[in-house]
Amino acid sequence: VAAKQSHHFLGINADGLTPIIKTMGNPDRHIVLRGGGGKTNYEAEHVTRAEAMVASEGVARPIMIDCSHDNSSKDHRRQGLVARDVLRQFRDSRQSIMGLMLESNLNPGKQTWQQGKALAHGVSITDACLGWDETEALLTELADMIVTKPI
Repeated sequence: VAAKQSHHFLGINADGLTPIIKTMGNPDRHIVLRGGGGKTNYEAEHVTRAEAMVASEGVARPIMIDCSHDNSSKDHRRQGLVARDVLRQFRDSRQSIMGLMLESNLNPGKQTWQQGKALAHGVSITDACLGWDETEALLTELADMIVTKPI
């Protein structure tokens, strides 16, 4: 709802000055369901609740589902399970779902940055991620699921 409205705020322009910036508001907004507090919210009952919350806003496809974070219990290996459920919901006429998000990097997992310690190439230092090979396989599987049953 807030993203739809115009806003005024202080910003910094290209000349380094501090002007008041005015936005026009964004009619193309959406909700991101990412879970929280150790609980998931990608399941059908949560999507139904989100649909009801924005029904009066006139957004055709308002729901994006994050397959990582609390929706995967912060376990990057569970993102595929979440993604398959989201796609099943979409195929079962839950057209309010605009898409899904995956956490992905070149290599799977996560590492902790420590001063003076070398980092492994292509491994996240923030959230645990699927590796490229797992991401490619999952995206191919999801694409095949859509092709197998026309929407």
